[in-house]
Amino acid sequence: MNEPVLIVRDLKRAFTQGGVTIEVLRGVNLSIARGEIVALLGPSGSGKSTLLQAVGLLEGGFEGSIRILGEEAAKLGGDERTRLRRDALGFVYQFHHLLPDFTAAENVMLPQMVRDVADAVAMGRAADLLGALGLAQRMEHKPSQLSGGEQQRVAVARALANRPALVLADEPTGNLDERTADVVIDEFLRLVREEGSSALVATHNERLAARMDRVVRLHEGLLE
Repeated sequence: MNEPVLIVRDLKRAFTQGGVTIEVLRGVNLSIARGEIVALLGPSGSGKSTLLQAVGLLEGGFEGSIRILGEEAAKLGGDERTRLRRDALGFVYQFHHLLPDFTAAENVMLPQMVRDVADAVAMGRAADLLGALGLAQRMEHKPSQLSGGEQQRVAVARALANRPALVLADEPTGNLDERTADVVIDEFLRLVREEGSSALVATHNERLAARMDRVVRLHEGLLE
């Protein structure tokens, strides 16, 4: 049997503010299978972003085990963590964070070029992804020339550019109106499935979470 893409065991994270210790994560356990899309539900401030930052290897200060594609993150040095994050993970945030001076296609090419993918190959991959998201006619447009929904679809394409094993999405439609959010999440889920990736999607929207394969809830620092 294939090992899960992600295995989290007894993950803890605490912050100290004004001499008071706040336990945000109190022993989180989570496993995500290959090809599985999991919704991470919880209200604002429940620790969803903190959990995604841990899994995304974006900051330290955590206790516990995070295994991505069988590699234990705690045992990796800085360069190895960067390599694993670059090669195995894709990220979509509430705000698209596209580079304003780059076209849609160039924004999707960029993470590939970091991996030394040839320009022509990177452009081909960008064209395929943007075309699959209905943006074939918008490839040469810069973010300021795109609608909010189009910008977020470019962000989805960028996250999938390097064929990540796991996509981490933090409130990916939280900045969109309901109708646009429905379109973007449908296209996100379709493309993630077509690409064969797994995903962990943080949201507070029960209706959107119901479209995913499984729902877990973060409550008082633990998953239910």
